[in-house]
Amino acid sequence: MKLFARRMGQGPAIIFMHGLFGSSDNWTRIGRALPKDYSVFLLDLRNHGRSPHSPEFDYAVMASDVSEFILDHGLFDVTLVGHSMGGKVAMRMAQIFPLKIARLVVIDIAPKPYHSPFFKKVLDALVSLDVDAIRDRSEADRRLAKHLDDPALRGFLLKNLKREGDRFRWKVNLSAIQAHLDRLAEQTMDAAVFEKPALFIRGGKSDYVLDEDLRHIRKIFPHAEFITIPNAGHWIHADAPEQLIAGIREFLDRTRLH
Repeated sequence: MKLFARRMGQGPAIIFMHGLFGSSDNWTRIGRALPKDYSVFLLDLRNHGRSPHSPEFDYAVMASDVSEFILDHGLFDVTLVGHSMGGKVAMRMAQIFPLKIARLVVIDIAPKPYHSPFFKKVLDALVSLDVDAIRDRSEADRRLAKHLDDPALRGFLLKNLKREGDRFRWKVNLSAIQAHLDRLAEQTMDAAVFEKPALFIRGGKSDYVLDEDLRHIRKIFPHAEFITIPNAGHWIHADAPEQLIAGIREFLDRTRLH
């Protein structure tokens, strides 16, 4: 699958991968803040943003998409940065295609199954929204507020709503996500070890990466380093962008390829 990507800068490649219901738009500020002597690619993963839709949707096919992107663009010694679902794609890529990947940055996700009902609640709320009956985004927000209290979360989700003429449509493939959500939550990594530098960044207010997960992470990523950003939840790029940028830049500078 040919993925849509935004590109900025020139030099060694850094590929950013968003989380579930996200898109490349979410990472523009972070990408622009990185040194200009990198080529930063902000991807839309399949079934998200401006990339194609498909009924196939799991970490193996998403990793294959990213591998195809790397091949198509002639990239090598790539740094992968992935948040949440994108972090699992990045970890899977590092295991399957270790020769293509130089470094790994994983943001607030661990190589384990997740059983939280949160994303099902979000998905149910989006599916319940009758986009054919919506006249503007404020009306969409009011309707979504019946199911989701957090206005920041609603604003994030409604970025997936696109106006076409006098109607709206979802950019995200809700039917594919609905069909595969349980599998995405359950899927974990195999035992293949990635022997190159890896940085795991977690939010201090998030419960996605627990202290007891760190030992398991080091079994698969023996050179893993860890940063906790105290004032951030799961969406670190929204809660503490400057601290996230600083952590990524320091890691890039210290592990820079020559």
